[in-house]
Amino acid sequence: MKTDKLLLIDDDTELGELLVEFLASEGFSLELAHSGEAGLAKLAESRYDLVLLDVMMPGMSGLDVLKALRGNNTVPVLMLTAKGDELDKVLGLELGADDYLPKPYSHRELLARIRALLRRVEMDHSKPGPAVQPVLSLGRVTLDTRVYKAMVEKQDLELTQTEFKVLQTLMERAGQVVTKNELYQTVLGRPLEPYDRSIDMHVSNVRKKMIMLAEDCRPIKTLRGVGYQFIAD
Repeated sequence: MKTDKLLLIDDDTELGELLVEFLASEGFSLELAHSGEAGLAKLAESRYDLVLLDVMMPGMSGLDVLKALRGNNTVPVLMLTAKGDELDKVLGLELGADDYLPKPYSHRELLARIRALLRRVEMDHSKPGPAVQPVLSLGRVTLDTRVYKAMVEKQDLELTQTEFKVLQTLMERAGQVVTKNELYQTVLGRPLEPYDRSIDMHVSNVRKKMIMLAEDCRPIKTLRGVGYQFIAD
């Protein structure tokens, strides 16, 4: 059975050692980096299944690490943010984090978020079933789910894994309203929580990237208080 390899980038050495022991008991291998620079060095040398990234670190912050990482790496990233710091959450999601968990958190909360993200990634990379279309082409947007390639008018649409999954989910149900809770379950592997805007930020990122390629390409519609709908233009 495959052991998932995780990387924690956090300057709190005591917390790191505790998590190494706890996650080992749950079947995970956790490596530690106590600075942003050390974390990026490890990511350049090895492949990881998931990165746990603290925002508040001296020197190179978690947001700086994420910005550098997303230039060439699509590994799922779970941001660890200060409780109530909405700006860090928003910036982290805008820069390509997949999900976030506010501090202080319990080990069980962290474990649930890790498993949810890894389960989503595993499902995404499993062979598609007979009902799943490997290539979706609606209006000016095309997705090839076999190679994680997205295009707008034959121009590459650079998306994170989570952004790709958001767009895929909406396109597979084009014309239908997909509720926020359905998107949370499908994309992040967890239910919608009060005051959580993770999916809203991922949708916003997809929209911005589309508009950068074609200013009038706006196929994702918002149904306020309900969810989103993909309408081919």
